Amino acid sequence: MDGNALVLCEGLFANSHGKTAHGLVRHTERYRIVGVIDSTLAGQDAGEVLDGKVNGIPIFASLAEGIGHAAAPPSHLVFGLATDGGVLPADLRPQVVDALKAGLNVDSGLHQFLSEDAELAAIASSAGTTIRDVRKTPPRNELHFFTGAIADVRATRIATLGTDCALGKRTTATILVNALNSAGHKTELIGTGQTSWLQGVRYGILLDSIINDFVGGELEHAIVTADREVAPEFMLIEGQACLTHPGGSGGFEILGSAKPHGVILQHAPIRKTYDGYPDFPLAPPEVHIQTIEQMFASKVIAIGLNAEGYDKAEIPKLISSHEDRFGIPCCDPLTEGAQKLVDAALTLASADS
Repeated sequence: MDGNALVLCEGLFANSHGKTAHGLVRHTERYRIVGVIDSTLAGQDAGEVLDGKVNGIPIFASLAEGIGHAAAPPSHLVFGLATDGGVLPADLRPQVVDALKAGLNVDSGLHQFLSEDAELAAIASSAGTTIRDVRKTPPRNELHFFTGAIADVRATRIATLGTDCALGKRTTATILVNALNSAGHKTELIGTGQTSWLQGVRYGILLDSIINDFVGGELEHAIVTADREVAPEFMLIEGQACLTHPGGSGGFEILGSAKPHGVILQHAPIRKTYDGYPDFPLAPPEVHIQTIEQMFASKVIAIGLNAEGYDKAEIPKLISSHEDRFGIPCCDPLTEGAQKLVDAALTLASADS
């Protein structure tokens, strides 16, 4: 582990803009999370706010309160929020300054590189702290082109794609990885975003930061490296954005270069328009399934349900209606676990062998 971390998510922990914080509160092998900073929810338990389950991670009103009252002294401040344009909001800059001066290292997944900010870099240098910009990519001479070596990878590969952004693709993948490992099937998660890196994923890329020419090769290289070094039975590949999203049609690179044998399609039935684009109607799951199965040699094997906006008592009926509609397993991993997804993965592996 890198240390004890406070997660900065001011004003956003209760909505999808706090998805990085959500991932860290649910699972990370890189840090011990000792608190979340969000003054609008101060005094509450982060796990209870997020999933209705107390997990002992307190929400603090300020950085100073977190430093003074966390169960263990924090060594890191981690950005847990997604901001418009991936830039540092002016009202949060003082918290970064204060964290660095207080001796905390700052880890950021923003598109804006804080380590290149002259003032912040000088403060960090003076205080003996570090700023890590997770979205910084390696030099071009260290990047890889696609080679076709993916054809020799032995693991059964499953991608979690979605019908929109910020609806649980990474969460479903993480839950399924843990479930398969617990069932005795060696499984590795191939991360594709900054949150996965912050969670400590061993193999992966920062897909939305890599020059397009290298995305396929970098993804293939991560998968081939995982296959060579740890030889898992399964690989779960985290999806990004969605195939039809007007602001970023992520997923085509995953389908084309990672060549997953199967896809779990994450879907939030309550959504009618794309995240961040209220004037653009959401394409139905049928469009995604047809695109995946007709354009690529992958099969949609299950639906991961995001039940946001629904009462817990409604979820079983919602799941049943989706299974009847699509003829494949459907589950909400957060409320009922991932057994249906495990069964679908094992069925896929059996058919592929």
